[in-house]
Amino acid sequence: MRPSHAPTDAPPRILIVDDSAVARAALSRFVSGSGRYVVAGAVGSADAALAFLRAERVDVVLLDLELPGTSGIEALPALLSAGRGARILVVSGSAAEGAAVTMRALALGAADTLVKPVANAFASRFGDLLVGRLDLLTGGDAATRAQAPRPRAPAGAFDVIAIGASTGGIHALATLFAAVPVEMTRPILVTQHLPTAFSPFFAAQVALSARRPCDVAQDRVRIRDGHVLVAPGDAHLVAVSLGGGAAARLSREPAPTGNLPSVDPMFASLATVYGPRVLAIVLSGMGRDGLEGARAIRDAGGTVVVQDADSSVVWGMPGAIAGAGLANAVLSPAEIGVYAASIGRAA
Repeated sequence: MRPSHAPTDAPPRILIVDDSAVARAALSRFVSGSGRYVVAGAVGSADAALAFLRAERVDVVLLDLELPGTSGIEALPALLSAGRGARILVVSGSAAEGAAVTMRALALGAADTLVKPVANAFASRFGDLLVGRLDLLTGGDAATRAQAPRPRAPAGAFDVIAIGASTGGIHALATLFAAVPVEMTRPILVTQHLPTAFSPFFAAQVALSARRPCDVAQDRVRIRDGHVLVAPGDAHLVAVSLGGGAAARLSREPAPTGNLPSVDPMFASLATVYGPRVLAIVLSGMGRDGLEGARAIRDAGGTVVVQDADSSVVWGMPGAIAGAGLANAVLSPAEIGVYAASIGRAA
């Protein structure tokens, strides 16, 4: 269970970690000026942040990656541990230099990233983006979290795994894959809400954590055992039946949620192709993408598992499915991995 950092009527507390005094002042101005958050502290190094977190509780850490001494990326795991449930929002100009460092930060457990403008270019537009991210990360779904059920119903055997995720999903995916042995060779399809430019880096990160080949899906490529396919950032990943198997197709048809890529068309197409032999997993993410697809999976006799509220950065997507009574199980990412592996062995 995430710790309670302050009374429910107290504004969330924010720690700013940036070696630039100008950036610390600008970030503090945006955070305080919102009227919704309190700047609990502003420090210039990872070591100072760790010392602060040992003495104080905060809800969100705004973390620059370029820091003197220990870099933000190197300190991230220790900051997560010292933060005792605090979420880390990476706010760094280096995130714009290449997606690889961003993907690494998300895989290590950062909740989200935001590109920091150069020191003399802080503007109200950036402030609006920052406060919007804080709103997302500080419990907009608290009412549903408090009622999060953890059902665990029997599941059927499966021939394919489909995973949908958004904010907080990359770290959850890595944790899930760590619990799935390489001997479980069912094909895996992943739709993660990410910009197109991030897709190759995301596929490389998944290949590393899943310990199996992973590619950005291309049109008409065959869905194969032992391989992972991830949706590109500009198309839905859907499945079509072939003689003796199935293939991936890329679709840009508008999805009901407006997401591109969207989890819903992936799930719905797999329900059509594989019927009851689909294991659908929905991880942390904002919104309701995956809800209608999960309904199609269950109507076809397949199995739906969602991430629990306590381990989710945002319990929107999984919470919508659990709230609709469509989840066979509500589990942590590690438990989902074990669950999938056990069903896979029994299949």
